[in-house]
Amino acid sequence: MIAKSLMAASAGILLALGVIHLTYTFAGAQLTPRDPTLQIAMSQISPVLTRETTMWKAWVGFNASHSIGAILFGLIYGYLALLQSEILFRSHFLLIVGLAMVGGLLVLSKIYWFSVPFWSICVSFACYGASVVASRT
Repeated sequence: MIAKSLMAASAGILLALGVIHLTYTFAGAQLTPRDPTLQIAMSQISPVLTRETTMWKAWVGFNASHSIGAILFGLIYGYLALLQSEILFRSHFLLIVGLAMVGGLLVLSKIYWFSVPFWSICVSFACYGASVVASRT
């Protein structure tokens, strides 16, 4: 039961972060530049890769897809932890993929983001690791 709860907590943290981030992507000004001229420039300039989009559209799309990934992880691993825990905890593949996901987010949050997501993902990572350990005892 402890392993299930810890895994659900890990998944729930990422689910919550994903939902908050998706909300911020499409509502409010939290993810807009402080300098409005930067947003104007981003909406007028295309990346080198293609002229079919702008840097602003790419920014919004990257933020939305990033959020959807966290939501998907949270939903799948939360579901597996609570309703299919035998499948989750017996699958080395699922445990390694989950660890890689949370670990990757932890590294990204440390290098590129700010303290709130970093510390939230630290807690998620700790819960994930403790869950795996608890499932083995």
